[in-house]
Amino acid sequence: MNKAITVTGKGKISAKPDYVVLTMGLEAIDKQYEKAIDIATDKIAQLDESLVGVGFEKSSIKTTSFNVGTKYDNVKDKYGNYKNVFRGYVVNHRLKLEFDFDTKRLASALSAIAQCLAEPHLSVDFTIKDPNEIKDELLKSAADNARSKAQILCEASGVTLGDLMSINYSWGEISVVSKTNFVLNEAPPILAAKSIDFVPDDIDLNDSATFVWEIHK
Repeated sequence: MNKAITVTGKGKISAKPDYVVLTMGLEAIDKQYEKAIDIATDKIAQLDESLVGVGFEKSSIKTTSFNVGTKYDNVKDKYGNYKNVFRGYVVNHRLKLEFDFDTKRLASALSAIAQCLAEPHLSVDFTIKDPNEIKDELLKSAADNARSKAQILCEASGVTLGDLMSINYSWGEISVVSKTNFVLNEAPPILAAKSIDFVPDDIDLNDSATFVWEIHK
């Protein structure tokens, strides 16, 4: 049986965010199902109109989820007993808008959202336009790190590194998002409209893979 060496390579890489993802949530509620749908439709139209008005294509505003459910309130009656009271049908609609990172364009989008009568919930993420490229570089980094470790261990042990026998990699999902916490808590439209010159924090990624090589004396 051939002798082997098993080494886990750890890849590390940093990248500058070049892409913005705005995630927006709309909610509509009414005791009549048709009315709840109508309210939701109106809110979507208002949001589309606001963003198109500052230069975004309507087709760039994508739906990520659409859900219709019911909502009940837990209410105490005059005898002190609680019962569920139907409040209405709830329509939740999540949308996203993605574009190349630009502080002026971001300010325009935030201003439009802040002034929109639909009052969407908003979150802002800074990421990479082509995440696959950075993930490939990360895997190469892990492979280089593993081979370097294996060669050092073999040289220190007086053996020679042979052919690669196997690779074990988990293929887990890697989040390519900056840790920059960009929040506008009920910011007035005039503030949201101002372009703030800032640079999002670099995206630091880590991943690992385990390699097995033959070793020879």
